[in-house]
Amino acid sequence: MMSLFDNSPKKAGYRFPAEWAKHEATWLTWPHKEESWPGKIETIYAPYCQFIKIVAEGEIVRINVNDAETKVFALEQLEQAGADLDKIEFYFNPSNDAWCRDHGPAFLINSNTDPKKVVVDWGYNAWGNKYPPYELDDVIPTKIADHFDLPVFYPGIVMEGGSVEFNGAGTILTSRACLLNKNRNPHLSQEQIEEYLKECYGAEQILWVGDGIVGDDTDGHIDDITRFVNENTVLTAIESNPLDENYILLKENLEELKAMRLLNGEPLNIIELPMPSPVIHEDTRLPASYANFYIANAAVIVPTFRDVNDKKALEIIEAVFPDRKVVGIDSTDIIWGLGSFHCLSQQEPAV
Repeated sequence: MMSLFDNSPKKAGYRFPAEWAKHEATWLTWPHKEESWPGKIETIYAPYCQFIKIVAEGEIVRINVNDAETKVFALEQLEQAGADLDKIEFYFNPSNDAWCRDHGPAFLINSNTDPKKVVVDWGYNAWGNKYPPYELDDVIPTKIADHFDLPVFYPGIVMEGGSVEFNGAGTILTSRACLLNKNRNPHLSQEQIEEYLKECYGAEQILWVGDGIVGDDTDGHIDDITRFVNENTVLTAIESNPLDENYILLKENLEELKAMRLLNGEPLNIIELPMPSPVIHEDTRLPASYANFYIANAAVIVPTFRDVNDKKALEIIEAVFPDRKVVGIDSTDIIWGLGSFHCLSQQEPAV
């Protein structure tokens, strides 16, 4: 086991690429926890498999499953969806839940050395110990690394993939509401957390916004709010209704983004992305956001919500990804689990 302070990924020349960089694969963990979609889990498999079908058009899809029975069920669902089964691989890595963005491996690359790829296995505590048990999820990165014979770095602190956003040029964007929450790493200051992020992701700069959207049980993951779409451009969610409870917090985040400067001293190019109307299920406000899109090799997959703003959001995202098709998939049932396509997936970069 390597100590972070003896030989960090950054010191060894590794970095975490931007999501739009070429993928070798996309990792998923097959959904099976009924408590995550109470009374609704059977409704999510059609849109989930549609997502897999589109991702598989441009890369391998690697899926963690609990057992042979789950694999058989997954294959049946994927066949019904018309997915290319030759592009789909299954791995018996038992899980507690489906949110691979947060419990999956962080793959870093360095094309100038061997091995060219390593895994960072952050600690995982189900967003501040909200949903135990999570012990199976916590060990998935190392199990995957062992299977592919990749070295593993262990920072020894809690970090979730949905809490960090990358421009591929040394900058990480995150939120104070999540990473400075005392239910994650109460012993660390903001400066210490920044050091971990830089050393473990191969970055130079950390930029902070304030809060996450209402209904987000992760305490404010950045992938529901603001996303890099190239080295200097972000899409950021904006609420146009002054009476909506997201209005002020998203406006404050926008003001912070406007004041930021990248490593080259340039301001961010900021493009506003609308929010859907509130999505409510059983009196619960759900964290519905178009910002939870996933950038795959062949497409950008965007959650939609049967809302008047769906079309506008897709057009905005199409304009910033001219080299990829942009596909909207109805996420109205999936969001009942309090996340969508980006939360469910983790990219493995090509070297």
